[in-house]
Amino acid sequence: MSTTADKIHAQLAENPIILYMKGIPSAPECGFSAKAVAILNATKVPYTYVDVLRAPFIREKLPSISKWPTFPQLFINGELIGGCDIIEAMDKANTLLPQLQAAVKPAEQTDSAQVISHAEVEQFIIAAFPDAKIYITGEGCNLEIGVVSAQFAGLSMIKQHQAVMETLTAALASGRLHAVTLKTYTPEEWQAHQATINPGLLQIQH
Repeated sequence: MSTTADKIHAQLAENPIILYMKGIPSAPECGFSAKAVAILNATKVPYTYVDVLRAPFIREKLPSISKWPTFPQLFINGELIGGCDIIEAMDKANTLLPQLQAAVKPAEQTDSAQVISHAEVEQFIIAAFPDAKIYITGEGCNLEIGVVSAQFAGLSMIKQHQAVMETLTAALASGRLHAVTLKTYTPEEWQAHQATINPGLLQIQH
């Protein structure tokens, strides 16, 4: 039976770039994780993430392995790079991007077959939210996704985002999708949103 340490070592071995953070990239749950995600997303280099708030055993065990007490923690090729301050310092020194690019195989960066389509993203989300209306803009692995579903009723925004992002786990882990901007609405919220954008539409009566 594998231990938490075994799982962490497997994650580090299988993912060239991995960020252990609080929350998810589209909804970080601490300012340091938010800053780290913003820097990584700006590089356009795909990375994997682990939400340590939803993986308490990893949250407790990782500091003893990495010898680093706080989160986020960025690893490249299994080696701890550091937390938010070091990520920010490396970015300003222009040393972060070369390391990230070197860790990712060229085929993963340039192979057009690896680029995910809007239709594929819709299929992933519809599998979990069959009633959803989905609106996607953007190209390649940087997409803005809007999801309207009655299943969001009663859920906080973070819970809504986590539920949608869970459907995209495989695409994110493979690097075919990253830097997602996600917006979620209940049907009522969507109607109000549309009214804000196009207030005149509601004034037309037949």
